[in-house]
Amino acid sequence: MLAAMPPTPPPSPEPGEAPTRDRGDACPGALRLHAAADGLLARLRLPAGRLTSRQVMVLADAAESLGDGSLSVTSRGNAELRGLRDGCGAGLAALLADAGLLPSPTHERVRNIVASPAAGLDGLGHADVQLWARALDAALCAEPRAAALSGRFLFALDDGRGDVAGLGGDVTLIAAPDGAAFLTAGTETFRLPGAGAGGAGHAAAAGSAAGTAGTAVRAALACALAFLDAAEAAGTGAWRPRELPGAHLPDWARALARAAITAEPVPSFAPPPAALPPAPGPLGDHALHVLAPLGRLTAGQLRALGAGADEVRLTPWRGVVVAGPAPDLLPALAAHGLVTGPADPRTGVTACTGTPGCAKSLADVRADAARAPGGPLPVHYSGCARRCGHPHGTRIEVTALGPDTYLLDGVPVPRTALAEAVAAARTTPMES
Repeated sequence: MLAAMPPTPPPSPEPGEAPTRDRGDACPGALRLHAAADGLLARLRLPAGRLTSRQVMVLADAAESLGDGSLSVTSRGNAELRGLRDGCGAGLAALLADAGLLPSPTHERVRNIVASPAAGLDGLGHADVQLWARALDAALCAEPRAAALSGRFLFALDDGRGDVAGLGGDVTLIAAPDGAAFLTAGTETFRLPGAGAGGAGHAAAAGSAAGTAGTAVRAALACALAFLDAAEAAGTGAWRPRELPGAHLPDWARALARAAITAEPVPSFAPPPAALPPAPGPLGDHALHVLAPLGRLTAGQLRALGAGADEVRLTPWRGVVVAGPAPDLLPALAAHGLVTGPADPRTGVTACTGTPGCAKSLADVRADAARAPGGPLPVHYSGCARRCGHPHGTRIEVTALGPDTYLLDGVPVPRTALAEAVAAARTTPMES
């Protein structure tokens, strides 16, 4: 269980044809390590990106003592430790388990839950979906069959502001202003009614919110299990609903009914408008948001973030929401090299690992991304055509064709002219 696993090349089905897979996905986890060019890699699933202050400090220690001294934030708000030495698996597992970061060894790779990072902190949104995420995580870990989900199956929990609803979730929950919730599974959407306050006052409202959360969590789990049933019947080894053959799509409505969940189909559902990620800086009166430069946090930066924080939440935009401290902590975090304001040219710049960390990369994309000019549009640098870790939504794509040539939104550009070309491109959108 602790052995390094080689990567699995993705199959190449014909256009419009569902892929057939003859093996499970080799997505790395905390126990199943991946052998990269720079050492072993561990991917830690962090539902809703949530970490306690103590857990942040444990990860900082692990990065220094076992890895390359830093932690990577993924596009799902998870964490990666890189450069891990051979034979460290058992020690790492014990460290994570002691910190409460490994609640279920059998389910650790399926705890893929993104949730609105600012929920419950800035007064926006219709529900605190961070609490939903915790309940869903517990439900997943308590369901033996859920361990069969692939490491790529994603739950997205949006508090109604539209920040994570568009992140490609396989099951998406969106809080509604009337206390209800919308559930999208595959291409179908259902309305899950609110629990009903049954009275007046704060206690009744809290009870209604808890009831809605419980219904939403049970519905999400029912849909995940329905996908497993459909995937088993199809026999194609599908990892996600979008990969199922048309003749084997789940009957989502029946699955919800069997779970005793009242769900009303919404044939023409209009999701909330996509919201931009929060800008770096204060987030309400008691929280702040900063970005990790190129998605990497050094051990020192982790300790600065965790010091005195009530809670830390890694975000799908490779940022960190810190709950508890006053915004006047921002200068200290800026001194540690974090992105603390929207005018910082590093805002919106992301990159894959590149060389020398990834053997498939054709260029040192992180070095080139570090020189990226500022601009209003996000830009992602990829070392090869796989474009690992690219963000969702409107962005500029920069893909290495070799060490000295890049493809910039479909046009070859010499590396010597790349900065100027990126500066111009960051004013012209490309749709995902």
